[in-house]
Amino acid sequence: MSQQLVIYTDGAARGNPGPGGYGIVMRWGNTIKEFSQGFRKTTNNRMELMAVVVALQKLTRDGVDVVIYSDSSYVVNSVEKGWVFGWIKTGFKGKKNADLWKQYLVEHKKHKIKFVWVKGHADNVYNNRCDVLATEAADSRDWLIDVEYEKTESGGLL
Repeated sequence: MSQQLVIYTDGAARGNPGPGGYGIVMRWGNTIKEFSQGFRKTTNNRMELMAVVVALQKLTRDGVDVVIYSDSSYVVNSVEKGWVFGWIKTGFKGKKNADLWKQYLVEHKKHKIKFVWVKGHADNVYNNRCDVLATEAADSRDWLIDVEYEKTESGGLL
């Protein structure tokens, strides 16, 4: 049996929209890596999804067996219930975060991915760690610009 990559993700926003951030913990055997980043204006759902996209984009080879643990029903249900695959047929018409979903779909084709929903702020040590990383990133003021979100929200003006 091949080794499985385990990824935990979380997103946070101070206000919705407001400053936000994501946190990622990746576990491969005994190796653990953490990542986080803050953004000056975004939403919680964008950060939840961005955490997943960024984690998958960090993989250096294709065909990885991945399990992603997330406390975001939005992300988990969209994939596990197949909603995102239906949105492709409608060109994501009326769907928020289409830019991130399209990035997810590129990564989805490269790997065998399974999502598992976990209760947020419960007893999962890695999910709790992601929450700390995401909220620290949101509060850090070391923010990037979530260009696609700000462009959409401002009518195309940044």
